[in-house]
Amino acid sequence: MAKRDYYEVLGLSRDASESEIKKAYRKIAIKYHPDKNPGDKEAEEKFKEAAEAYEVLSNADKKQRYDQFGHQGVDGDFGAGGMNMDDIFSHFGDIFGGGGFGGGFGDFFGGGGRGQGGRRVRKGSDLRITLKLTLEEIANGVEKKVKIKRYVTCPTCNGNGAKDGSSLKTCHTCNGTGQTRKVVNTMLGQMVSTQTCPTCEGEGQIVESKCETCNGDGRVYKEEVLNIKIPAGVTEGMQLTMSGKGNMPKRGGVAGDLLIVIKEVEEKELIRDGVNVHYDLHISFVDAVLGTSVEVPTINGKVKVPIEPGTQSGKVLRLRGKGIKEINGYGHGDQLIHVNVYTPTKVSSEERDILEGLKDSPNFDPHKQGKKEEGFFEKIKNSFK
Repeated sequence: MAKRDYYEVLGLSRDASESEIKKAYRKIAIKYHPDKNPGDKEAEEKFKEAAEAYEVLSNADKKQRYDQFGHQGVDGDFGAGGMNMDDIFSHFGDIFGGGGFGGGFGDFFGGGGRGQGGRRVRKGSDLRITLKLTLEEIANGVEKKVKIKRYVTCPTCNGNGAKDGSSLKTCHTCNGTGQTRKVVNTMLGQMVSTQTCPTCEGEGQIVESKCETCNGDGRVYKEEVLNIKIPAGVTEGMQLTMSGKGNMPKRGGVAGDLLIVIKEVEEKELIRDGVNVHYDLHISFVDAVLGTSVEVPTINGKVKVPIEPGTQSGKVLRLRGKGIKEINGYGHGDQLIHVNVYTPTKVSSEERDILEGLKDSPNFDPHKQGKKEEGFFEKIKNSFK
């Protein structure tokens, strides 16, 4: 099923401001929140749809890609199923001015704590890779298998870092808040400052008996093979995102993202120019005069191209639809063939005599008109190949 336009999902015009985007998303998310619509699958899908639209339109880089390329410009930012509830609850809780989604519907509307101890769900660091693509892969789209090394949830302790699956203990220094408070007396009165708890490093909980597999980190370093689907029409330097394929943070949270930077492999014969492709074709002046058929490379293999008699150097031939697919899915570019008539730098004495004999032919003077001498050219064609 085709995705709806993100601006349509949020009921916005394309020139909507940042505050308008935020306000529209908040209104829709409250209306379709799962706590308000228990068991309603349609409401849940609309809730996810709105969150995905907001994720793109509230991010300047993603919004620019979406405005330029449509859904294909940002499709790599989400998994096959789009955004999931964990992503939404952990990313957008603060948009409602207080409670995170995780605290239930009462917190959602206003006011409860932001998860245990007032702490936000942590997100792991992003990873970045460069993916080299040939012109053919760029033109047609491709699915690549890549190896990456990243931190994933420890399979032994399921990410909490405790031995034998035991529970974590509330930090005695900060009483589970993840922060310590310090009161300082100044000439203006008492001032309170907060800082990250040095005992639990802001987590609010501590591991008394560490997991032997991950040494209490709750994560392990692992090599994985990922399938990355690249849409047709990507460009040099474009960045795609695979949500949740970055590093896991220590002892729970959500994984960061995998950022995929596109690198085009330089081609020897075909030169890309946006959605079009250029190729320089060199032919002999005899073939230019008499016409011929030549084989030229294209993105998807070689094709034969007719050269009309009397073709001039500098003429551009167009192969429609043989260029790059537009990333928004609306058609292909063309391949432009630039004809260059080759002039020999050395000739034999016999060839020189033939050329001298042609000097007086009116067909060799652009200012004169005369009778074509096709029969004569047929005789000398093999001499100049």
